[in-house]
Amino acid sequence: MDELKFNKLFAGVLLAALLLMAGIKAGQVLVPSHHGHGHGGEKVANAYPIEVTVVADAGTAVAAPAGPEPILALLAEADIAAGMKLAKKCTACHVFEEGGANKVGPGLWNIVNAGKGAVDGFGYSAALAGFGGAWDYQALNAFLYKPKAYIAGTKMNFAGLKKPKDRANMIAYLRSLSSAPAALPTDAEIASEAE
Repeated sequence: MDELKFNKLFAGVLLAALLLMAGIKAGQVLVPSHHGHGHGGEKVANAYPIEVTVVADAGTAVAAPAGPEPILALLAEADIAAGMKLAKKCTACHVFEEGGANKVGPGLWNIVNAGKGAVDGFGYSAALAGFGGAWDYQALNAFLYKPKAYIAGTKMNFAGLKKPKDRANMIAYLRSLSSAPAALPTDAEIASEAE
């Protein structure tokens, strides 16, 4: 091998090593890695301190309610006119008059205490048709809170009414849509729901 080529090869390796060392040193200057200690060994405070709250016992934490708040106590003083106003957003899919033709959703005349999936001439989803039971006050409360959570697979695309007062007003309005409205809950039923 020619002596000049050997010198060039050696100079190239030396230059690469020097550039690598310079890059590492520049990285240490730009991004110090001081694991809690400075260059002279002194303790360094964290640039972004994070406060952590330690919970003594995770078993004592109160779980969030799984479903809607009870509304039976609110029904006696519920505002039917406010419920009627809330129901205006439902008129695109439901009819509220006696004998009214079903729309995208079933007619809601005389719905309180009626069987679920029982309105004649309406094609219910398999989930709702097979759910069973009646549209009592608790069922209406749970359904109006979050329909898809109450009956998974329902075709009803409504987010729900989150405020207990709104649900009570809506249910009071639905109760009024009958020639013989369902009885209001008794004190015993209200006490039982509150437990």
